Amino acid sequence: MASHGTAQSGTQENAWRPSHNVWLIALSVMLATFMEVLDTSVATVSLPHIAGSLSATRDESTWVLTSYLISNAIVLPLSGWLSNLMGRKRYQLWSVAIFTLASMWCGAANSLAMLVTARVVQGAAGGGLQPVSQAILLESFPVHKRGQAMAVYGMGIIVSPLLGPLLGGWITDNYTWRWIFYVNVPVGILALLMIHTFVEDPPWIGRGADWHVDYTGFGFLAIALTATQVVLDKGQESDWFGAVWVRWFVAVAIVGMIIFIVRELRARSPIVNLRVLADRNLATGTFLIGLLGIIIYGTTAILPLFLQDLIGYTALNSGIAVAPRGIGAILSMIIAGRLIGKIDERLLIAIGVVIRAVSLFMLGDLNLSLSMSTVVWPNVVNGFANGFLFVPLTTLTVKTLPNELMGAGTGLYNLLRNLGGSVGISMVTTLLTRAAQAHQNMLVGNLTGSYPPYWSTLQRLQGFFAMHGGHANGSRMAMGLMYQQLIQQSTLASYIDDFRLLAYLSLLVIPFLIFFRNPPGSRKRRPGGMH
Repeated sequence: MASHGTAQSGTQENAWRPSHNVWLIALSVMLATFMEVLDTSVATVSLPHIAGSLSATRDESTWVLTSYLISNAIVLPLSGWLSNLMGRKRYQLWSVAIFTLASMWCGAANSLAMLVTARVVQGAAGGGLQPVSQAILLESFPVHKRGQAMAVYGMGIIVSPLLGPLLGGWITDNYTWRWIFYVNVPVGILALLMIHTFVEDPPWIGRGADWHVDYTGFGFLAIALTATQVVLDKGQESDWFGAVWVRWFVAVAIVGMIIFIVRELRARSPIVNLRVLADRNLATGTFLIGLLGIIIYGTTAILPLFLQDLIGYTALNSGIAVAPRGIGAILSMIIAGRLIGKIDERLLIAIGVVIRAVSLFMLGDLNLSLSMSTVVWPNVVNGFANGFLFVPLTTLTVKTLPNELMGAGTGLYNLLRNLGGSVGISMVTTLLTRAAQAHQNMLVGNLTGSYPPYWSTLQRLQGFFAMHGGHANGSRMAMGLMYQQLIQQSTLASYIDDFRLLAYLSLLVIPFLIFFRNPPGSRKRRPGGMH
């Protein structure tokens, strides 16, 4: 039966080709994907302006980000089931339409509660855009061009979050934060028109679709992911497990996830098909994309903070400093797209991992007297690694997956990337705070009269300030300046620790590449390239 099913699937794939040019299809779905991914980062630099405009604290304004991530993560694993039920094209159209309307709602919000509610709707609508776009590309392109298809997709998911802070800072400084949401409206309308015109469903979509909804499984998934996201976002503020509510939320997340997994493995029509993880390539790929999510999102989160907190850059200038990462990403996407099918994907991933580790070690050598070019080059190298990671990893992950399971597989794949990103952001920000305190405690031991460099520097500063403000003020100002320098040095050391930790985590990917199955004759044996 299995061989018959495989042959039938292969016959379907050989027989069906989209009516329109595959590059028009790619442009249509990439436009929607670019818009959605951009909104995960575009609001970051605008939070102080949003808080001031809506009379909220900065802590409260962070819910503008977390509400989007929570609803986005909940919908991600459901996208395969929903797209099979409704059809890829119809689901894509509904998602883009709701996302565009929610963007208008965000821009028109007159209270924080209204904005957060709109962001929840926006995140839910955008949750399915990434995996469904990925599935449409993989189904529309012939197997020998799937590497190029993933390069197009990779540009949307990698370049857009890099441009987000730059675009958000520029719009906020020159217009108002509301336009970071309004700008989605014309893009969304264009995406709707193009998807309606060029995208079509393959014949196997919707066949045997079950209209039964596993509400129980969906409920436990929503509870588990919501509790997890709240802990990741607010845990540091409450000293993590030192707070009773954190322990309760962690327990709820663990129990909810266990019940969800058991339920989905036993359900006749699971809302999330966890059985696809029996495919070794998919299981390996989803684990590695989670690990890479920690590394990539962690780097993206702390570098702008480093530039703003320690170097004194504005939000826009920090965006300008990290934007060249997109140049490296685009170049590597083009190169990797051409190499897929000619070089073993595992080797390409290993090359990308090493390049990323090198760039992170370069960032780990930064200091307080850096120039703009000192930041730009590590970012170009960092971005150049992305094409050698995302393109071959995505291609290899779904290589042995049947077409009818593509939606479920890509949904789980993208979910792990988002969850890894949430863990990564929480991890690096926590380590920044904890490591800065540890380095401060270590350095403060040198602020004594028995340490000659400190004593001589203090004497010179006291003499300088005494000439301008009197002896008492001079002594106080000298001590204040010395302590300020200590804070800067301890904070710098904590950033260096984070960058180097992320570099070592990058190298940790390499041993897991041996678990991928990459049959050398698979491309010749089957045009579908899935077995």
